[in-house]
Amino acid sequence: MPSNGSLYLWRGFRGRCPACGEGRLFRAFVKVADRCNVCGEDLHHHRADDFPAYLTIFIVGHLVLPFAMFVEIAYAPSYWLHAVIWTPLIIGLSLGLLQPIKGTIVALQWHMGMHGFAEAKQARLAG
Repeated sequence: MPSNGSLYLWRGFRGRCPACGEGRLFRAFVKVADRCNVCGEDLHHHRADDFPAYLTIFIVGHLVLPFAMFVEIAYAPSYWLHAVIWTPLIIGLSLGLLQPIKGTIVALQWHMGMHGFAEAKQARLAG
């Protein structure tokens, strides 16, 4: 279990409501639900925009590139073999990381009271 400071981020990473940890954060693959179906927390305020895609590209590139460079330097395979090896890995990692990264970003915005989440943060601090 993560520490209390990262609890909200962990909930977002798992695709759960950052407020209660029970409700689903997404209504579709990367479409955030308007509100939590368990606690009713409004989630439509998020402004993740292109940042999750950017982070996904950044992380996948940094994970795959060292291995691709090693294979190229050590074995010098043909380009088609590189495509056969790395394309499925890149697509799989990208699709696998996109939703958890977006959930983490939405949870971070919620926790920090960014955009329309400021009222929810004030209510948390007051109560």
